[in-house]
Amino acid sequence: MLYLFVFLKLPLLALCWLVWWAIRQTPDLEEEDSGGEGGPRARPHAPPKLPRPPRRGPHGDQPPAAPPRVRSVTARARDAQR
Repeated sequence: MLYLFVFLKLPLLALCWLVWWAIRQTPDLEEEDSGGEGGPRARPHAPPKLPRPPRRGPHGDQPPAAPPRVRSVTARARDAQR
């Protein structure tokens, strides 16, 4: 029982101490001001533009009109007398 009550609590206490230690840390200012590798890199060229939509017809006509609407056939109810 001593093993269960004490020795299994040691990893939990170590975890609590590690979290407390990490919260109290101050950031290192030397690494931030180094100006060396690891900083955000600027893009050497602008991102490429998106391709143009395709031209219609030989002289760039407008897109064709939408086809006419077609109504579906409405079903009629059966006669109840037959």
